[in-house]
Amino acid sequence: MTTPPGLPTSAATLLLPVADGAPAQPPHKRKRKRDRMKTAFFSVLALFVVVLIVVGGFAWSLWSSFNNADTIADAFPGGDRPAAVAGTRTILLLGSDSRDPEAGESGRSDTIMVVHIPADNQSISVMSIMRDNWVEIPGHGEAKINAAMALGGVPLVVETVESFIATRIDHVAIVDFESFAGLADAVGGVTVDNPIEFTAVSGEQFAAGEVTLAGSDALAFVRERKAFATGDYQRAANQQLFIKGLLGSVLSADTLLNPFRVSELVSTVSPHLTVDEGLDAWAVLSLVWNARDIRSGDVHFFTSPTLGTGWRDGQSVVVPDWDEIEVVRQAIRDGTLSEYEPPVL
Repeated sequence: MTTPPGLPTSAATLLLPVADGAPAQPPHKRKRKRDRMKTAFFSVLALFVVVLIVVGGFAWSLWSSFNNADTIADAFPGGDRPAAVAGTRTILLLGSDSRDPEAGESGRSDTIMVVHIPADNQSISVMSIMRDNWVEIPGHGEAKINAAMALGGVPLVVETVESFIATRIDHVAIVDFESFAGLADAVGGVTVDNPIEFTAVSGEQFAAGEVTLAGSDALAFVRERKAFATGDYQRAANQQLFIKGLLGSVLSADTLLNPFRVSELVSTVSPHLTVDEGLDAWAVLSLVWNARDIRSGDVHFFTSPTLGTGWRDGQSVVVPDWDEIEVVRQAIRDGTLSEYEPPVL
């Protein structure tokens, strides 16, 4: 190409033809751009690998911690049982108190709760069953419901509770109260609205109103019953308050999105947890995934309906309200248990 008269030779490059749609770039600029793209790509790749390692390590830690929990061989009774209802999950939660001198080897001090998740996965209902409820123990006649553990172990407890609620139990978990202190600490304390000021037998004092429970205070709060005129009734109510507050913390974004806090929770409860053989890490992940949209406001707590206390065989017992218990059974079948409100005594 001939340079036009009067135009410097060095400016001739400005007149060179270029490809349509893109200006020409000097080779050294194109090289720097490729280097930057390459650096960005490998940076993202390295970050992705690190995330995979961290998440994988966390998942493995979580998996190992939960699967190290003790299991109950043959947790369920043989023979006829209520039919399973597709999509629903009902879990029997037993709270044992290893430091209660009245517990002995039989575990008679167990707290009994039924946790029910309906097929729509939009709510959780937790029903406390008073341990002194006077019921029929299959094969043993009438007795307090907590006697089932001493008479036939976990399978008989399952059979007795299934008869009580006319619903199949899918899983069983036994939690020692000792874990409550660690769980409260792991979530930074559990806040409850305490309805009654009291001093526990162990010396801890609890003011009425909002209190935050941690460590030994949490343990004393859920264990105490002798400080109340209503005994086990208030004890069951306090346990519900604690679990509700704990769930509020666990189901918050601050916990669910913090893998280290989740891992700490699992590691805290695992040494104090005994479960049926089917309640492994896969089953727990399935439960958590299906209940992923549930928040603390969707969890409904109540105590199985009773007519108050009475006397049977020379001992003080809790008398079940069988008419209202039938209403509970129907609500479970209808998927409306979260709407049930027991009558006030």
